[in-house]
Amino acid sequence: MNSHNELASHCDAGQQGFTTEDILWATGIWSVILTLSPVIVFYMLLVA
Repeated sequence: MNSHNELASHCDAGQQGFTTEDILWATGIWSVILTLSPVIVFYMLLVA
């Protein structure tokens, strides 16, 4: 029951706007994706 309340409050906070934690998560994930994408493409070209 407690986890459901936390989830609901997090969703309500997310609708008001981006929090600093959301921005940090997004930048971290995108930096990993953009860093690994050339490696993945190079690997695919090597294998193909």
